[in-house]
Amino acid sequence: MRLAKFPRVALGHLPTPLEPMDRLSEKLGGPRLWVKRDDCTGLSSGGNKTRKLEFLMADARQQGADTIITQGATQSNHARQTAAAAAKLGMACHILLEDRTGSNDENYVLNGNVLLDRLHGATVSKRGGGTDMNAEMANLAETLHQQGKRPYIIPGGGSNPIGALGYVNCARELSEQADAMGLKIDAFVHATGSSGTQAGLVAGLAAIQSDVHLLGIGVRAPQDKQESMVHDLAQRTADHLGLPGSIDRSAVRANCDYVGAGYGLPTDGMIAALKLLAQTEGLLFDPVYSGKGLDGLIDLIQKGYFDGMQNVVFLHTGGSAALFGYPETFGLPGYTS
Repeated sequence: MRLAKFPRVALGHLPTPLEPMDRLSEKLGGPRLWVKRDDCTGLSSGGNKTRKLEFLMADARQQGADTIITQGATQSNHARQTAAAAAKLGMACHILLEDRTGSNDENYVLNGNVLLDRLHGATVSKRGGGTDMNAEMANLAETLHQQGKRPYIIPGGGSNPIGALGYVNCARELSEQADAMGLKIDAFVHATGSSGTQAGLVAGLAAIQSDVHLLGIGVRAPQDKQESMVHDLAQRTADHLGLPGSIDRSAVRANCDYVGAGYGLPTDGMIAALKLLAQTEGLLFDPVYSGKGLDGLIDLIQKGYFDGMQNVVFLHTGGSAALFGYPETFGLPGYTS
């Protein structure tokens, strides 16, 4: 696996920490739990998309782009980190936000990640739920091209074979950290949505011939669709790496029982999980993505899914800025006198 042959720009604080969550482990009574702190990547409060953007922005530069176009849901962590990366590299950035929840709450549509998108200087525009966002980005790119700009389109979540290289690298990084600590990781659990993070990990673990049990907790699509998307992208990523035919379908696992009513819509389990981590480990997760992943992790521990395993790592993908778009969700009391 030779990642050095691909163009890359340094954006993240890497390697990110691998830390024990012993208070949570004690409370749940399952395997020892660890957290891979990709909330510490450093770009605009951090998050998992920074790893992908190191490769995507380098490709944009190589192609001579001066303008970045991307899309996501209203409180998109990917959009926020892309806007920051574009600002850091002196590029214009246009973000298209799809309304996937129907919420008109002022905090949701203007605060949190949306506030940060604009603070980084990005142009932000809204699209209705169900819009063909790829077509919208292509139309915008054509308009900008006619204006003399050199646009580069980044897919939602940075999820293509170039972006997935960031999590191929993460698989290698995690393995090296564990080896240095004398730690045998039995399972690696993470939230999965646009599929780039999981696909990169699947391809990366296959490339280093790791037997770590990788499990994605779905935040949007049904299981069959989610696993199909991940497997397809993992195969294309392996091809991009020069490792064709290396991805076994059985390596792709997604549990999509924790989505609730839909993407970005709170669930009781997510709320309880976020409060638990905040109050046992001092960690802040996001309500859309990592929060539902945590809900899945906690519930599966209680159901015995990880029985017989010693060490389970959860990937913290960042996104705490989105909490400010959901201020009423957690039912927290006001000040006490």
